[in-house]
Amino acid sequence: MTDPLHAADAPGDDRPVLPSPRFAYDRHTWKEIAYLLSSFPLALVGFVYAVTMLALGVGLTVTVIGLPLIAAGLRGARMLGRAERARARKLLGVRVEEPSPLPVRRAGGFFGWLWTGLKDPVGWRAVLYEVIRLPWGIITFAVTLTGLFVLWPVLPFVARGLTNADRAMVRGLLSPSDELEQRIAELESDRGVVVDTAAADLRRIERDLHDGAQARLVNLAMGLGLAKEKLLEGQADEHVAAMVDEAHGEVKLALQELRDLARGIHPAVLTDRGLDAALSSVASRCTVPVKVTADLPARPAEAIEGIAYFTVSELLQNVSKHSGARSASVDVWRSDDRLLIQVRDDGRGGASLDKGTGMAGLAERLGAVDGLFVVDSPEGTGTTVTAELPWRDRHQQ
Repeated sequence: MTDPLHAADAPGDDRPVLPSPRFAYDRHTWKEIAYLLSSFPLALVGFVYAVTMLALGVGLTVTVIGLPLIAAGLRGARMLGRAERARARKLLGVRVEEPSPLPVRRAGGFFGWLWTGLKDPVGWRAVLYEVIRLPWGIITFAVTLTGLFVLWPVLPFVARGLTNADRAMVRGLLSPSDELEQRIAELESDRGVVVDTAAADLRRIERDLHDGAQARLVNLAMGLGLAKEKLLEGQADEHVAAMVDEAHGEVKLALQELRDLARGIHPAVLTDRGLDAALSSVASRCTVPVKVTADLPARPAEAIEGIAYFTVSELLQNVSKHSGARSASVDVWRSDDRLLIQVRDDGRGGASLDKGTGMAGLAERLGAVDGLFVVDSPEGTGTTVTAELPWRDRHQQ
């Protein structure tokens, strides 16, 4: 008899579609029977561990070792939960995401470690699983063992019903706490990216000020000082006039560098006229002809608008420096609650997130605000970069 295959999982669903139980025994049925028979001895071990840990911990709370013992025991319960998830995944086809690990080190030293362990919901639910698993394991072990000798014609149906309860128990008690826990972990990672990006931007601004405008202003001060000395000495000749003219040129260059630096922080045209005009200004400075199309019913929040501007600016710099393109285009539009950006060029292609073109940094920045960044760049056929940002109305800030 041909063994049925697992049906394809629906997108976002972690529950495989199992074949229907039949009178004939196939590998899925034998896996379910093996799971039910092995549950009793493993449940007995887990029950003894959980009860002993709780009894000792609670009994010793009057001493200094009671609470640390419970915190350590909950971390051990996490390990038992991981083993049970692996067994359910192997024998029942239950795919449950692993919970976020507890931090090895935490601010606050020992007391931080203690508090983190005591309030760990994953550890407490693993303890609850081990406690209620023993009576259920005794029932399923007895029914399955009896069914092998008495109810073997209908045992596949019985095993499916019993293991469905086990599947529900594993998903309910051994899965991550909830979407909030995963969201917190993502936000903590995103916060680190934002902090690192802000620090890098501050270092860039400091470097540009030190190496650019500041150096020019120092030269200007020195030149004007020398010209002043000569004027005081009565040497109003062509040499002094040349020095003043050179100082005037330094002033203009310093002002231009300060304008460029201010534009890099937040361009005035973006604040005054919005994303369409700001992107057109960026496109005019690109070495490749760029067509800009912005179809926005309103202006997004300033933070989202700024990220969109700098994303397009960085991508157009890549087009100028690396693409070898003859033309490019920028399209910006809103779709439901998302702001979408697409930058295309007809260059040589071959761009990726790991070739040092700044795209990896852009992907991290967008990811930090729940955005997406996708690069499609086959060799020889140009590059298409699609960026997606959450839309926030301007008045919601």
